[in-house]
Amino acid sequence: MFAALCIGYFLGALPFGFWIAKAHGVCIFDVGSGNPGATNVLRTVGKKAGYTVFFMDAFKGMLATFIGLKLQYPYVGLIGALVGHGFSFFIRFKGGKGVATLIGGLFLLMPLPLLSGLLVWLAVFKYTRYVSCASICFVFSLLPFCCLWNGISATRMHALPLFVLCVWILVHHRTNLLRLWRGEENRF
Repeated sequence: MFAALCIGYFLGALPFGFWIAKAHGVCIFDVGSGNPGATNVLRTVGKKAGYTVFFMDAFKGMLATFIGLKLQYPYVGLIGALVGHGFSFFIRFKGGKGVATLIGGLFLLMPLPLLSGLLVWLAVFKYTRYVSCASICFVFSLLPFCCLWNGISATRMHALPLFVLCVWILVHHRTNLLRLWRGEENRF
């Protein structure tokens, strides 16, 4: 279990958003929201860079989950990757919110609930144009979709890890929630 957590953390800590922005001559902490995640890179550096960061962050979540699966602790690997992504030792324990990393890991663990949740993300984003709002709705749709696709009995093994992951994403979006409440959140 400890090995899955440590490997997951190391993979998650790889700050692709910071590195890709820096390769374009941009310090990602000084522009936009200051977040080294895919959304801020997309907004401030460009589409190609932003999509590259999204896929690299998703891949590291998938790889951490895959290694955790081989060690019989897939969620531990994924949680390690999220902690690494949020608190990367490469960039002084700063980091992103972890949605892309979560998507990558869940692609291995529950592909149908994930795809259904991504449809929720798209619908909410299309309606509101808020990435943060769409991301929060996405994570909270995962458990109901897991029940729908896998049945309640099969969902029991996913319930606690999904709850932890939802809380993680919610806590990392707390500033977005405050801005949404005050009507100050940036639309995409």
